[in-house]
Amino acid sequence: MGEVSVKDVAKHAGVSLGTVSNVLNRPEIVREATREKVLAAIEELGFVRNDAARQLREGRSRSIGLIVLDSTNPFFTELARGAERAALERGHTLVLGNSDNSSARERDYLDLFEQQRVFGVLIVPAHASPEQAAEYAERGLRTVLVDRAPDPGSGLEGISVDDVEGGRLAVRHLLDGGRRRVLFLAGPLGIRQVSQRLEGARAAIAEADGEEPPTFRVLEGPEMTIEAGRALGAQALDAGLEFDAIFASNDLLAIGFMREMRERGLSVPEDAAVVGYDDIPYAAMLQMPLTSIRQPAAQIGAAAVELLLGPAADTGEPNATMFKPEIVVRASSGPAV
Repeated sequence: MGEVSVKDVAKHAGVSLGTVSNVLNRPEIVREATREKVLAAIEELGFVRNDAARQLREGRSRSIGLIVLDSTNPFFTELARGAERAALERGHTLVLGNSDNSSARERDYLDLFEQQRVFGVLIVPAHASPEQAAEYAERGLRTVLVDRAPDPGSGLEGISVDDVEGGRLAVRHLLDGGRRRVLFLAGPLGIRQVSQRLEGARAAIAEADGEEPPTFRVLEGPEMTIEAGRALGAQALDAGLEFDAIFASNDLLAIGFMREMRERGLSVPEDAAVVGYDDIPYAAMLQMPLTSIRQPAAQIGAAAVELLLGPAADTGEPNATMFKPEIVVRASSGPAV
């Protein structure tokens, strides 16, 4: 038998060519019984779809590009898994790119995805202003911002978390536990998410009441890694900074800082309470379980795919979804003695 065609599958299953096409491309709109009959015919005949020919006709592939800031960060791993799951359910594949928080590398991936004529791109922008994403979107590359709200009038779409509220939740929790000297561990403040978490933290400090007004200090690191957290810990302790609370802009910074404290004979939460951000999978499994602001990473990834595959947004108000963060309290943020 020669190469099996879609026509052969339709004849074998006793359905129309359009029904077979829908099963292959939009299975969710086909009745389950009909879908199973077509899938059985595909398996019995050994049909293999020719995606290359179909993509040539359509002028674009079924691949979706995803560009994240740091693929080693478990938050982005979970986000990618959620996006991949949603993409596969809709008949698409996901291709991951890691910008390492570099605008130049981000552009390299955007160029590559544009040349490969991907269906669209999901992007966590490397810097505060997603100008590159907007530039490629204007050239026809469907683009959705991830973990970042679009600016009004930008024409972009986005899925984000209310990071201002997340920062407020973290610091309010520390103040409610009796802490009064708060140290904020920032990654690069050019990252919009970091600056918004700082904004929320400062709002909580401003809203604080009590006889002793809290103090607040910011330490900015070049990266958001465990190693950067240790370096910030060394910087704070070597300088003799006074603090009894740490709010880190992500969990990796918090873990690194706690490790540096432990190696210098200090204890969490006795000497300082610690709150991280992202609630990565092993935050709960640390020797000192970490209190963290939870972002629904997998849901964010899946929602970004759904937004990308939906109807395009108008160029007026952005098509956007914002998730609400929540605090997950563990031992690292015990109250002051």
